[in-house]
Amino acid sequence: MRSSDFAPFYRSTIGFDQLFSMLDQVGGLENEAPSYPPYNIERSGENAYRISVAVAGFAKADLSIDVKENTLIIRGKKQTGGEEKTDNLLYQGIAGRNFERKFQLADHVQVKAASLENGLLHVDLVREVPEALKHRAIPITTAAKVAGEVLDGTAAKIAA
Repeated sequence: MRSSDFAPFYRSTIGFDQLFSMLDQVGGLENEAPSYPPYNIERSGENAYRISVAVAGFAKADLSIDVKENTLIIRGKKQTGGEEKTDNLLYQGIAGRNFERKFQLADHVQVKAASLENGLLHVDLVREVPEALKHRAIPITTAAKVAGEVLDGTAAKIAA
């Protein structure tokens, strides 16, 4: 188990305390993380991502995808439809156990689509930052210009 001290970062950052708490949680659970089912995370564009989860043997009805409070939860639960054909099964190499896989999503990351293709569940994500939060330049004015505008506005109100 690895322990990290994030105290120096708290002094020079504002609003990142939740991020450091998440890093502490992830660091402690690193060795205990489930390995089933295997998955890939790929970047498909500047603000687009795709999670591909290997779900061989699961049907569309066996899978569910939920998003709650910036957490993407993918669940697989085999539907038991009567008798299963296990009498003639000599070796079972394809895992069919139930699973739940969670992914922490950053702010403004949304699930756009999900598809099941060739035993892979693809979940497409996109990061859409609102215009109000995007980078913008702030013009700098001189104190004399600002004072003049205030005085002009006051004079106009007095004159009216």
